[in-house]
Amino acid sequence: MAMLKRLQDFLDRSGAGYTHHVHPLAFTAKEVASAEKVAAHKVAKCIVFFSDTGYGMAVLPADSWVNLQELRTALGAANIRLATEKELDELFPECELGAMPPLGALFGLPIYVDGSMAEEEEIAFNAGTHRDVVYMKYRDFERLNKPVTLQFARYQTA
Repeated sequence: MAMLKRLQDFLDRSGAGYTHHVHPLAFTAKEVASAEKVAAHKVAKCIVFFSDTGYGMAVLPADSWVNLQELRTALGAANIRLATEKELDELFPECELGAMPPLGALFGLPIYVDGSMAEEEEIAFNAGTHRDVVYMKYRDFERLNKPVTLQFARYQTA
């Protein structure tokens, strides 16, 4: 709950409009979309990675997955890997594992957003727990994070 309060304080101070919902336990972004009864493409999932320049957050829709090689190329990095569970616990001690909100500004981390996410008017994301979710306008999300927009999401083809 500490992260939820910190997140809400941050959003309130920033003048960002948002709503907070509580849903049944959901561990993946797709499960959050189902619990919230919204399109998976509107739910932002946060992938934390480590590259030559340190940690960063990659944000993409729940119905996609990150292509690390494309992200590495887009960043101009020689190496990139997913953060370990231990690293996530150290970076986000107030969050349940895997439920960190995709707000680089809140954690002092650079944030990279897949271009398909930027097409959404409103997005939803975890608020530090596997039950709390925040909805906000993408333009507010962008204003707060000043993300770099890249293309690194992949979708399953039929």
